[in-house]
Amino acid sequence: MNPAFTHSNYLLKRQVFALTGKLRIYDPQGALALFVEQKMFRLKEDIRVYSDDQKSQEILLIKARQIIDWAAAYDVTDAATGQKIGVLRRKGWSSMVRDEWEVLDANDQPLGTLLEDSVGYALLRRFLLGSLLPQNYDILFGGTRVADLRQKFNPFAYQMMVDFSMDTSNRLDRRMGIAGAILLAIIEGKQQG
Repeated sequence: MNPAFTHSNYLLKRQVFALTGKLRIYDPQGALALFVEQKMFRLKEDIRVYSDDQKSQEILLIKARQIIDWAAAYDVTDAATGQKIGVLRRKGWSSMVRDEWEVLDANDQPLGTLLEDSVGYALLRRFLLGSLLPQNYDILFGGTRVADLRQKFNPFAYQMMVDFSMDTSNRLDRRMGIAGAILLAIIEGKQQG
């Protein structure tokens, strides 16, 4: 596995002025760990993760299975080996009120859930406060929290703290956790403008 995925904490920043989703993900020391770019003019979502902003080495692929899918499934693949790592699948109707995603293994078997913090906060975000109330998500495996994805309050730029420190037994593949944060910043982020 690429050493960029070995940290317990990251800071994700979405580029403000970009035609497509572009993200920079920093390690705990503040160094650029990953550069993310959403491909333009694709019928299906196609997101590439690189080792640097020069795009010298592609290390992760995140691709939608369908063109339009209410419960969209995104395959996460290791670019170096071509091996599918797992799947993140949005739960269609239940995500209308509170964002909810399934975390699946490479064989589409359930591992856990990526879930917005609460229904009350979700409704406040959608109908009253919008981006004034930062999003907070947990990744849960069997009810145990293995990651915390917390948007930082910043009215000018989207930033998210990604914390795997509570996952001391490494149950969650960091690549899947990072892919979840990327999808939240690009896909769910479109809903907030």
